[in-house]
Amino acid sequence: MYKMIVCDLDETLMNDDGTLSAKNTAAIKAAAEKGVFFVPNSGRSYTSFQNDLETMGLRNQPHQYSISYNGGLILENAGNKPLAVNAMPYELAKGVFEAGVADERAATHVYTKDKLYIYNPVASDSAYLENRGVTFEVMDEPDFSRFKDMNIMKIIMALPTMADRKAMRAAAEQRVDASKLAVTYSSDRYVEFNPAGVNKGSATLQLGKLLGITADEIIAAGDNGNDLPMLNAVGLPVSVANGIDTVKSAAKYVTAADNNHDALAEVINKFVL
Repeated sequence: MYKMIVCDLDETLMNDDGTLSAKNTAAIKAAAEKGVFFVPNSGRSYTSFQNDLETMGLRNQPHQYSISYNGGLILENAGNKPLAVNAMPYELAKGVFEAGVADERAATHVYTKDKLYIYNPVASDSAYLENRGVTFEVMDEPDFSRFKDMNIMKIIMALPTMADRKAMRAAAEQRVDASKLAVTYSSDRYVEFNPAGVNKGSATLQLGKLLGITADEIIAAGDNGNDLPMLNAVGLPVSVANGIDTVKSAAKYVTAADNNHDALAEVINKFVL
């Protein structure tokens, strides 16, 4: 019996327009009624999906949980209480940020525990964020010292092509020790940097341990590169139909439906209800 579902949001649970479907909502509520935890496991900040938690009936609920920042932060939904903060060391984050600033095409995002800052925002990326309820503050100057006393959850860059994103990874790894980084790609637009050992999979297992749930008792659903660590960590890895090839290859089940046609409801109805 599966006891927990961890699920990516964008391009997995959510429609392309950033909305949550009625069928997915109903399935999540039905799973919760059976005592199965539904845990958003997102690269985004938890602040950006509070309205979706409300729709699911999970907002501000005790003994319900969320994972943000590719595993950087695990919360209990009641009061958004941090259970684990897996932040980036300041100097590591600073070096990655400087690589982003050096490329004038990159929109460089700095995520702290509660806020997103963007240096050199670009219109397409800003529209994508705003469509998903993500708010941010524009950094007018590339002064990273403002983050010295904050928890830095991750640094990411929006760039137009995968070749650009891979070049950004190489540039960052020239500035810092590559062995200290966990690097993933997401949403066909981002290259994402977390500390080594921090990812959606490690956070899934952290939370499972806290709840007494084994990896074999967990379903994970995703679509893109930053979801691979959680798919590789659990008993039932699932790719939605629109998942990239490497995600489909890692999955034990690929949905017939894509994210715009209630893929998560398909998973829950097949394996939980």
